[in-house]
Amino acid sequence: MMELFIQLISGACFTLGALLILSGGVGILRFPDFFTRMHAAGITETLATGLILLGLMLLAGWGLVLFKLVLILLFIMLTSPTAGHALAKAALHGKLKPVTYNPHSK
Repeated sequence: MMELFIQLISGACFTLGALLILSGGVGILRFPDFFTRMHAAGITETLATGLILLGLMLLAGWGLVLFKLVLILLFIMLTSPTAGHALAKAALHGKLKPVTYNPHSK
């Protein structure tokens, strides 16, 4: 019974992670400028990767595989936001301006 529950939770993590990856891809295609595309890619990549790794951790059980998955998750959680910040800062230093939207102008 407990094995079935773990498999269901793991499957939910995989499904939600896949949907987040899909929404990030749509955001990259639809958003107007570099900065909003970076936001869509960075947020969905970090969260979707975390969910997929969590699903794998639930299926792995206790052991070396779980330890390696935790190390991968920690690495992703530390490097992905840092890389996104570095790219955005480099774009700003390169004089790339974000697209601004004023809802009151026509």
